[in-house]
Amino acid sequence: MKGVVRVLTVAGSDSSGGAGIQADLKAFAALGVYGMSAITAITAQNTTGVTAVQPVDVEVVRAQIKAVVSDIGVDAVKTGMLYTCEIIEAVADELKGLKAPLVVDPVMVAKSGARLLKEEAEEALIKKMLPLATVVTPNLDEAARLADMGVKTLDEAEEAAKKIASLGPKAVVVKGGHLDLDESIDILYYDGVARRYAGNKVSGGTHGTGCTFASAIAALLAKGYDIFSAVNEAKRFVADAILHSSKVGMGVAPVSPLGKTVLDAEKMRVLQSISEAVSLLEANPAFANLIPECQSNIAMAIPEPKRFEDVAAIPGRVVNAMGRVKASGCPKFGASRHLASTILAVSEYTPLVRAALNIRFDEEILRVAHILGYSCSEYDRSKEPEEVKAREGETTKWGAREAIKSYGAVPDIIFHRGDIGKEAMIVILGRDAVDAALKALKIASEYKT
Repeated sequence: MKGVVRVLTVAGSDSSGGAGIQADLKAFAALGVYGMSAITAITAQNTTGVTAVQPVDVEVVRAQIKAVVSDIGVDAVKTGMLYTCEIIEAVADELKGLKAPLVVDPVMVAKSGARLLKEEAEEALIKKMLPLATVVTPNLDEAARLADMGVKTLDEAEEAAKKIASLGPKAVVVKGGHLDLDESIDILYYDGVARRYAGNKVSGGTHGTGCTFASAIAALLAKGYDIFSAVNEAKRFVADAILHSSKVGMGVAPVSPLGKTVLDAEKMRVLQSISEAVSLLEANPAFANLIPECQSNIAMAIPEPKRFEDVAAIPGRVVNAMGRVKASGCPKFGASRHLASTILAVSEYTPLVRAALNIRFDEEILRVAHILGYSCSEYDRSKEPEEVKAREGETTKWGAREAIKSYGAVPDIIFHRGDIGKEAMIVILGRDAVDAALKALKIASEYKT
């Protein structure tokens, strides 16, 4: 196990997957640590609220912790929903001998108002868990209860952090996301110093933010970050999780700790596919015969693209250099507005077609495409509405929609015969950039100039 960073979450299970151990394990995975869990309670909940809670038998909670600690070991622990006095006492007893950092998220009440910590267990939480904690991460309501004071301002949040610190934890972070401020400001009180961490308020789902934040701190402490750096990085991590939140359910949507990780991976796959497609085109001189006067380009989008920046292409296009095919640069997101517009239009009809490659218009090229079995659909640029012409990049989006409507589905090829001052063009569509390139090369191999 040398080199593996191990983090244990001791918390409740959220059946909707948005908070609790489910959110914790996602955060651990996103931050590259090995996650383990000891479940304290099973909740029946979704984005609208909690409908049932069943605490796990105390001895089973103990056994879960013992099992992972004795075999795998831990580099940090995070606790969340503990629910009862008995569970708190058992968890504290199992964790007190560990020399790993402990992050305590004092989960008391769900966003829907359901209690996740029995009222009579609050004293046990304060007396048993807080003295063991490296970091405690209360929200405003939890800070108010732990510090026994009102918390409505930044100054009051700082005062509450100091009072909670006097109960035993090394550091306290009072989360200020719900303060009536233009920024999201958290207060960290550690080693006699209060520090404010400001960040932009971001929109998106917020179910699971507290779990994700505490888990991120635990993971970062396990990786060797100091407390100040861990809190700062965890705040950024949560902001990304909110921005990439999952749009599910009818209530408060959950954050997505893995959202940015998945997006980054998809972007790398897109860039790789375009690079492979370019290599195929450059290795086949026959493709030079298909390059139009305005040159070719090849583009591909991430899944479910929403804007031009979600589509990558070659910044300077793919050119015909004295009969040789040459890409003038490396693929980059936001590099081709016209092909991006086509792909964005196509994505409205199917998620399976994410790439496009433009070649020159020729009736013989269309004839070859038909022989090869590729479906084709045309749109007439002379019928383009004036309001569409007035917006840059909207022509090809409008044209793609018209061609798809005319054909009744997304075809392999969309083309137009030009207009005054506009070169006629063929656009080959594909599942990915390599698929589009292979279609073009099949056409190039059969096309006779």
